Amino acid sequence: MYDRYNRNINYLRISVTDRCNLRCTYCMPVSGIKKLSHNEILTYDEIAGFTREAVKHGVTKVRITGGEPLVRKGIVALVEMLSGIAGITDLSMTTNGVLLANYADDLKAAGLHRVNISLDTTNPEKFASITRNGNVANVIEGIFAAKRAGLLPVKINCVIRVSKEEAAAREVAKFCRRNDLEIRYIKQMDLVSGHFSAVDGGTGGDCMLCNRLRLTSNGKLKPCLFSNVEFDIRELGFERAIQLAVELKPQCGTVNNTGEFYNIGG
Repeated sequence: MYDRYNRNINYLRISVTDRCNLRCTYCMPVSGIKKLSHNEILTYDEIAGFTREAVKHGVTKVRITGGEPLVRKGIVALVEMLSGIAGITDLSMTTNGVLLANYADDLKAAGLHRVNISLDTTNPEKFASITRNGNVANVIEGIFAAKRAGLLPVKINCVIRVSKEEAAAREVAKFCRRNDLEIRYIKQMDLVSGHFSAVDGGTGGDCMLCNRLRLTSNGKLKPCLFSNVEFDIRELGFERAIQLAVELKPQCGTVNNTGEFYNIGG
């Protein structure tokens, strides 16, 4: 699928839940979130059906996100459903890693290819502060479990404020070098102000290279993270929603004041 700016739209990111077992300060508001009801959340059959339609239109790369995807019941079954769709050449997941040690082997067996794991610091106290009482030891255990399971390459997403030379980021980089992990530095973003930049070590954030569509957990297909434009796949139908999202994908991100990272996926 090619949009108006001759970008090949072949990447679908699927948020399967708005819920998370961490409360990272740059993602979750202090006051908490209003959780979606069970009926609002897409079923696995709906997600798989939509993905099959997207693959018919040229999607080859699929990433499962959240919230935190591993908190959704039966997530391994969804991975198995998606891995069985002919035409998907890259099936991955972004996770905070907290529960990954419990799931890594099953995810691999179900057909998941690889994982990206969020890690902003290796210091237990700093990690607990950023995540509001998360335990970094669980994440590190999940990283090693992913490597043993063969969910390779394991990529680490490290959020930075200004520079990858920040002390916490340098700690994470050292950890990655020591354990043969790839690292990607992601500057803190703000949807409302439209503040974003290219990912250091990845292609995210470069609008002219953007090949993504994003499906939210309640069925809104978004052509751009930094835009209010979205199309309801339940109301419009899968094919029409895809067609509109590709046709109306903006040239460049601006602002988004109707969504949050926790319910869209970064």
